Amino acid sequence: MTLPPRAARHAWHGAINPLHATVYFSPDLGEEFDALGITDPRAVNLASRSAAMGAVGAGVATSTFYNYRHDLIARHLPAVWDAATPEAVLAARLRAVDTTLRRLLGDETLESAELAEAAELAMRATEGCTRHARTLYSAHADLPVPEEPHLKLWHATTLLREHRGDGHLVALLVADLDPVEALISHTATGRGMTPKYLKSIRGWDQSDLDAATDRLRGRGILDAGGELTARGQEVREALELETDRLDAAPYEHLGAAGLARLAEIGGGFTKKVVGAGAFPGDLFGKA
Repeated sequence: MTLPPRAARHAWHGAINPLHATVYFSPDLGEEFDALGITDPRAVNLASRSAAMGAVGAGVATSTFYNYRHDLIARHLPAVWDAATPEAVLAARLRAVDTTLRRLLGDETLESAELAEAAELAMRATEGCTRHARTLYSAHADLPVPEEPHLKLWHATTLLREHRGDGHLVALLVADLDPVEALISHTATGRGMTPKYLKSIRGWDQSDLDAATDRLRGRGILDAGGELTARGQEVREALELETDRLDAAPYEHLGAAGLARLAEIGGGFTKKVVGAGAFPGDLFGKA
Protein backbone atom coordinates (compact mmCIF):
# COMPACT_ATOMS: atom_id res chain seq x y z
CA MET A 1 0.00 0.00 0.00
CA THR A 2 1.36 3.40 -0.97
CA LEU A 3 1.36 6.05 1.73
CA PRO A 4 1.61 9.82 1.22
CA PRO A 5 5.26 10.93 0.99
CA ARG A 6 6.92 11.20 4.41
CA ALA A 7 3.62 10.47 6.19
CA ALA A 8 5.16 7.75 8.35
CA ARG A 9 8.15 9.96 9.19
CA HIS A 10 5.92 12.84 10.23
CA ALA A 11 3.77 10.54 12.37
CA TRP A 12 6.84 9.05 14.02
CA HIS A 13 8.31 12.46 14.86
CA GLY A 14 5.03 14.07 15.86
CA ALA A 15 2.96 11.34 17.47
CA ILE A 16 5.06 8.25 18.25
CA ASN A 17 8.60 8.98 19.41
CA PRO A 18 7.70 11.90 21.74
CA LEU A 19 5.26 9.73 23.72
CA HIS A 20 7.87 7.04 24.11
CA ALA A 21 10.60 9.51 25.10
CA THR A 22 8.66 11.18 27.92
CA VAL A 23 9.85 8.63 30.46
CA TYR A 24 13.54 9.28 29.87
CA PHE A 25 13.19 12.90 30.99
CA SER A 26 10.73 12.20 33.77
CA PRO A 27 11.56 12.70 37.45
CA ASP A 28 9.33 9.70 38.09
CA LEU A 29 11.89 7.43 36.44
CA GLY A 30 14.62 8.69 38.76
CA GLU A 31 12.44 8.13 41.82
CA GLU A 32 11.64 4.56 40.80
CA PHE A 33 15.30 3.81 40.18
CA ASP A 34 16.39 5.44 43.41
CA ALA A 35 14.37 2.77 45.18
CA LEU A 36 16.39 0.14 43.30
CA GLY A 37 19.68 1.69 44.35
CA ILE A 38 20.42 3.16 40.91
CA THR A 39 21.00 6.86 41.48
CA ASP A 40 23.36 8.11 38.76
CA PRO A 41 21.17 9.67 36.00
CA ARG A 42 23.35 8.16 33.29
CA ALA A 43 23.04 4.71 34.84
CA VAL A 44 19.26 5.20 34.98
CA ASN A 45 19.17 6.06 31.28
CA LEU A 46 21.39 3.19 30.22
CA ALA A 47 19.68 0.59 32.39
CA SER A 48 16.18 1.62 31.35
CA ARG A 49 17.07 1.53 27.66
CA SER A 50 18.99 -1.76 27.73
CA ALA A 51 17.04 -3.87 30.24
CA ALA A 52 14.84 -5.49 27.60
CA MET A 53 18.00 -7.18 26.25
CA GLY A 54 18.82 -8.71 29.64
CA ALA A 55 21.90 -8.16 31.78
CA VAL A 56 24.05 -7.07 28.86
CA GLY A 57 27.50 -5.55 29.07
CA ALA A 58 28.92 -2.42 27.53
CA GLY A 59 29.76 -3.98 24.17
CA VAL A 60 26.21 -4.96 23.38
CA ALA A 61 24.81 -1.63 24.52
CA THR A 62 27.36 0.42 22.56
CA SER A 63 26.57 -1.56 19.43
CA THR A 64 22.82 -1.19 19.71
CA PHE A 65 22.77 2.44 20.91
CA TYR A 66 25.34 3.50 18.27
CA ASN A 67 25.91 7.11 19.34
CA TYR A 68 26.75 6.80 23.06
CA ARG A 69 30.41 6.96 24.03
CA HIS A 70 31.61 3.48 24.91
CA ASP A 71 33.58 4.69 27.95
CA LEU A 72 30.39 6.15 29.41
CA ILE A 73 28.48 2.93 28.93
CA ALA A 74 31.32 0.83 30.35
CA ARG A 75 31.23 2.83 33.59
CA HIS A 76 27.70 1.61 34.26
CA LEU A 77 27.21 -1.67 32.39
CA PRO A 78 27.27 -4.43 33.46
CA ALA A 79 27.82 -3.06 36.98
CA VAL A 80 24.29 -1.71 37.21
CA TRP A 81 22.93 -5.27 37.19
CA ASP A 82 24.52 -5.82 40.59
CA ALA A 83 22.03 -3.29 41.96
CA ALA A 84 18.91 -4.54 40.18
CA THR A 85 17.93 -7.27 37.75
CA PRO A 86 16.68 -6.34 34.27
CA GLU A 87 13.25 -7.59 35.31
CA ALA A 88 13.18 -5.19 38.26
CA VAL A 89 14.35 -2.34 36.02
CA LEU A 90 11.63 -3.05 33.46
CA ALA A 91 8.96 -3.13 36.16
CA ALA A 92 10.25 0.16 37.60
CA ARG A 93 10.29 1.73 34.15
CA LEU A 94 6.68 0.76 33.51
CA ARG A 95 5.60 2.17 36.87
CA ALA A 96 7.37 5.40 35.95
CA VAL A 97 5.57 5.46 32.59
CA ASP A 98 2.24 5.09 34.37
CA THR A 99 2.98 7.92 36.78
CA THR A 100 4.45 10.14 34.06
CA LEU A 101 1.57 9.80 31.62
CA ARG A 102 -0.99 10.32 34.38
CA ARG A 103 0.79 13.50 35.38
CA LEU A 104 1.29 14.84 31.85
CA LEU A 105 -1.99 13.80 30.23
CA GLY A 106 -4.38 13.53 33.17
CA ASP A 107 -6.74 10.71 34.08
CA GLU A 108 -9.53 12.03 31.85
CA THR A 109 -7.34 11.70 28.76
CA LEU A 110 -6.04 8.32 29.85
CA GLU A 111 -9.59 7.03 30.18
CA SER A 112 -10.76 8.53 26.87
CA ALA A 113 -11.93 6.61 23.83
CA GLU A 114 -9.31 8.44 21.74
CA LEU A 115 -6.42 7.09 23.80
CA ALA A 116 -7.77 3.56 23.59
CA GLU A 117 -8.16 4.01 19.82
CA ALA A 118 -4.59 5.28 19.48
CA ALA A 119 -3.31 2.29 21.44
CA GLU A 120 -5.10 -0.14 19.13
CA LEU A 121 -3.89 1.67 15.99
CA ALA A 122 -0.30 1.72 17.20
CA MET A 123 -0.40 -1.94 18.17
CA ARG A 124 -1.86 -2.79 14.77
CA ALA A 125 1.08 -1.02 13.13
CA THR A 126 3.53 -3.13 15.13
CA GLU A 127 2.15 -6.23 13.43
CA GLY A 128 4.12 -5.12 10.38
CA CYS A 129 7.45 -4.88 12.21
CA THR A 130 10.23 -7.38 11.53
CA ARG A 131 12.82 -8.78 13.92
CA HIS A 132 15.83 -9.54 11.75
CA ALA A 133 18.79 -7.18 12.38
CA ARG A 134 16.64 -5.14 14.80
CA THR A 135 18.07 -5.85 18.22
CA LEU A 136 16.29 -3.27 20.39
CA TYR A 137 12.96 -3.76 18.66
CA SER A 138 13.16 -7.53 18.91
CA ALA A 139 14.10 -7.43 22.60
CA HIS A 140 11.13 -5.17 23.38
CA ALA A 141 8.81 -7.29 21.24
CA ASP A 142 9.44 -10.17 23.67
CA LEU A 143 7.94 -8.15 26.54
CA PRO A 144 4.27 -8.65 27.48
CA VAL A 145 1.77 -6.12 26.16
CA PRO A 146 0.24 -4.16 29.07
CA GLU A 147 -3.54 -4.23 29.43
CA GLU A 148 -4.15 -0.59 30.42
CA PRO A 149 -4.65 1.50 27.26
CA HIS A 150 -2.11 4.20 28.13
CA LEU A 151 0.55 1.62 28.95
CA LYS A 152 -0.35 -0.34 25.83
CA LEU A 153 0.05 2.84 23.78
CA TRP A 154 3.45 3.52 25.35
CA HIS A 155 4.53 -0.06 24.70
CA ALA A 156 3.46 0.21 21.06
CA THR A 157 5.28 3.52 20.59
CA THR A 158 8.35 1.90 22.09
CA LEU A 159 8.21 -0.94 19.56
CA LEU A 160 7.72 1.50 16.68
CA ARG A 161 10.45 3.78 18.00
CA GLU A 162 13.02 1.00 18.30
CA HIS A 163 12.03 -0.54 14.95
CA ARG A 164 12.75 2.74 13.17
CA GLY A 165 15.84 3.34 15.26
CA ASP A 166 17.34 -0.05 14.42
CA GLY A 167 16.82 0.65 10.72
CA HIS A 168 18.28 4.12 11.11
CA LEU A 169 21.57 2.61 12.31
CA VAL A 170 21.81 0.65 9.07
CA ALA A 171 21.24 3.88 7.15
CA LEU A 172 23.94 5.65 9.19
CA LEU A 173 26.46 2.96 8.29
CA VAL A 174 25.57 3.26 4.60
CA ALA A 175 25.93 7.05 4.87
CA ASP A 176 29.37 6.55 6.49
CA LEU A 177 28.52 8.72 9.49
CA ASP A 178 30.23 7.65 12.69
CA PRO A 179 28.44 8.11 16.04
CA VAL A 180 29.59 11.67 16.70
CA GLU A 181 29.26 12.75 13.06
CA ALA A 182 25.70 11.45 13.09
CA LEU A 183 24.90 13.51 16.18
CA ILE A 184 26.62 16.70 15.00
CA SER A 185 25.01 16.62 11.55
CA HIS A 186 21.61 15.98 13.16
CA THR A 187 22.09 18.92 15.51
CA ALA A 188 22.96 21.06 12.47
CA THR A 189 19.47 20.37 11.07
CA GLY A 190 17.98 22.11 14.13
CA ARG A 191 16.08 18.95 15.12
CA GLY A 192 18.81 17.11 17.03
CA MET A 193 19.93 17.50 20.63
CA THR A 194 21.98 20.53 21.58
CA PRO A 195 25.70 20.01 22.39
CA LYS A 196 24.86 20.29 26.09
CA TYR A 197 22.90 17.04 25.92
CA LEU A 198 25.30 15.34 23.53
CA LYS A 199 27.77 15.68 26.40
CA SER A 200 25.52 14.97 29.38
CA ILE A 201 23.46 12.11 27.90
CA ARG A 202 25.66 10.63 25.19
CA GLY A 203 28.94 11.14 27.06
CA TRP A 204 31.02 12.97 24.44
CA ASP A 205 33.32 15.83 25.40
CA GLN A 206 33.97 19.05 23.51
CA SER A 207 37.09 17.69 21.83
CA ASP A 208 35.01 14.82 20.39
CA LEU A 209 32.42 17.27 19.06
CA ASP A 210 35.08 19.56 17.61
CA ALA A 211 36.90 16.71 15.88
CA ALA A 212 33.66 15.40 14.33
CA THR A 213 32.79 18.91 13.17
CA ASP A 214 36.18 19.18 11.48
CA ARG A 215 35.69 15.83 9.74
CA LEU A 216 32.27 16.90 8.48
CA ARG A 217 33.74 20.16 7.17
CA GLY A 218 36.41 18.16 5.38
CA ARG A 219 33.73 16.08 3.69
CA GLY A 220 31.78 19.18 2.62
CA ILE A 221 28.82 18.38 4.90
CA LEU A 222 29.27 21.40 7.20
CA ASP A 223 30.46 24.87 6.31
CA ALA A 224 32.91 27.02 8.25
CA GLY A 225 30.13 28.19 10.58
CA GLY A 226 28.96 24.67 11.40
CA GLU A 227 25.83 24.88 9.24
CA LEU A 228 24.81 22.17 6.78
CA THR A 229 26.00 22.80 3.25
CA ALA A 230 23.83 21.90 0.26
CA ARG A 231 25.75 18.62 0.21
CA GLY A 232 25.08 18.16 3.91
CA GLN A 233 21.36 18.69 3.42
CA GLU A 234 21.40 16.08 0.69
CA VAL A 235 23.20 13.62 2.96
CA ARG A 236 20.74 14.11 5.81
CA GLU A 237 17.69 13.86 3.57
CA ALA A 238 19.03 10.73 1.87
CA LEU A 239 19.61 9.28 5.33
CA GLU A 240 16.01 9.96 6.35
CA LEU A 241 14.64 8.60 3.07
CA GLU A 242 16.58 5.37 3.56
CA THR A 243 15.32 5.16 7.14
CA ASP A 244 11.78 5.71 5.83
CA ARG A 245 12.23 2.88 3.35
CA LEU A 246 13.52 0.48 5.97
CA ASP A 247 10.69 1.45 8.35
CA ALA A 248 7.80 1.44 5.87
CA ALA A 249 6.30 -1.97 6.67
CA PRO A 250 4.46 -1.13 9.95
CA TYR A 251 2.73 1.89 8.45
CA GLU A 252 1.89 0.19 5.17
CA HIS A 253 0.32 -2.53 7.30
CA LEU A 254 -1.68 0.06 9.22
CA GLY A 255 -2.77 1.82 6.03
CA ALA A 256 -3.08 5.46 5.08
CA ALA A 257 -6.34 6.08 6.93
CA GLY A 258 -5.13 4.40 10.12
CA LEU A 259 -1.81 6.22 9.99
CA ALA A 260 -3.54 9.56 9.51
CA ARG A 261 -5.79 8.87 12.47
CA LEU A 262 -2.88 7.78 14.67
CA ALA A 263 -0.97 10.94 13.69
CA GLU A 264 -4.00 13.08 14.51
CA ILE A 265 -4.71 11.59 17.92
CA GLY A 266 -1.11 11.00 18.91
CA GLY A 267 -0.14 14.46 17.74
CA GLY A 268 -2.68 15.91 20.15
CA PHE A 269 -1.18 13.88 22.98
CA THR A 270 2.31 15.08 22.03
CA LYS A 271 1.22 18.72 22.17
CA LYS A 272 -0.25 18.09 25.59
CA VAL A 273 2.84 16.43 27.07
CA VAL A 274 5.15 19.05 25.58
CA GLY A 275 2.93 21.79 26.97
CA ALA A 276 3.06 20.10 30.36
CA GLY A 277 6.86 20.32 30.40
CA ALA A 278 7.79 16.76 29.44
CA PHE A 279 11.10 17.84 27.89
CA PRO A 280 13.76 20.41 28.79
CA GLY A 281 13.30 23.62 26.86
CA ASP A 282 16.91 23.57 25.63
CA LEU A 283 16.94 19.91 24.54
CA PHE A 284 16.71 20.45 20.78
CA GLY A 285 18.27 23.00 18.45
CA LYS A 286 21.75 24.24 17.59
CA ALA A 287 22.64 26.26 20.68
